[in-house]
Order: sequence, then structure tokens, then C-alpha cells
Amino acid sequence: MAQLGDMKTEGQRLAESATDALSDDIVTRLAELAVDSLALLEQINQSQFDKALPTIKRLVETGDLDRLVNLMRVLGSAADALSDDIVARLADTFGQLMCIADRLAQNDSLQQLLGLLENQALMDAVIKLAEAAAEVAEKGCEEGSGGVLGLYKTMTNSEVQTALAVVGRVTEVYQR
Repeated sequence: MAQLGDMKTEGQRLAESATDALSDDIVTRLAELAVDSLALLEQINQSQFDKALPTIKRLVETGDLDRLVNLMRVLGSAADALSDDIVARLADTFGQLMCIADRLAQNDSLQQLLGLLENQALMDAVIKLAEAAAEVAEKGCEEGSGGVLGLYKTMTNSEVQTALAVVGRVTEVYQR
């Protein structure tokens, strides 16, 4: 029986402690917490969040949710890094690039050059000319025998005649 009396005393002490601990402020805060919790549960119920749970579960299982969170962090960091100054500088650079592109598009000489680049025969000739110039620069010119016979031999060479015709034509076109 003594134990029963001790338990009764302990129960009374526990009840008195709980009563002392529950001040009006604590009770008000607990009531507010309960109201907010019920409001949140109602919002979850109305938004049909339960239908999204299987999808969220799959995202968690596949690790896609973690990747999505990391992607959002990267985007957030990028947004934080884009200060007004950087955005203004990027806009200025983009504007300048657009002006350059417009000037290039309206440049007749550039349009003609691009047209020439589409001419495959001309490009082959330019490549051969560049290869020949590189070969001459590397090996140097052949030593000629000189004199009238050397001049005759040089002038009867078909390659020399073709080269002279090209130089003559370029000079003729340039003088126009």
C-alpha cells in the first residue's frame, strides 16, 4: 500500500509540475502551432499532394531529385553572380557584336570574297600558288645558265609562260 501512496504522490507532483509549466504564453503558442498544423494539412489535402508522392518517391530512388537540387544550386549561384555591372557589360558586348555582324553583312567586298571562296577552281589555284611559293621559299630558285640560250630556254617553258600570263592578267585587272 505504501507503494500506491508513493505513486499517488508522484502523480500529484507530476500534475502540479505540468500545470506550473503550462503558462498562458505556452498554451497560446501550442494552440497557434496546432492551428497552423491543421491549416497546412488542409492545404496539402486541397493541393492533392498525395498524388505527387509516387513521382517524388521515384525521383528520390533514381537520384534525380539530388541532381535537380544540385542544378537549382548552380542556377542560383549563376543568378547571384550576375550582378548589374556584369549584365550591363554583357549587354554592351552583345550590342557591339551585333554592330560588327551588321557591318560585315553589309560589306560588299566581304560578300565578294565569300563568293570567291565558294569557287572551287579558284581555291585550288590559290592552294597550288601557296604551295609553290612555300616550295620556292624552302628550296630557293634554280641556278640558270644565263645568256641568250638560258633566256630562250626559260621563255619557252610552258610553266613560265602560264605564270607570266597570270601575272599579266592580275596586273591588267588591278589597273582598271
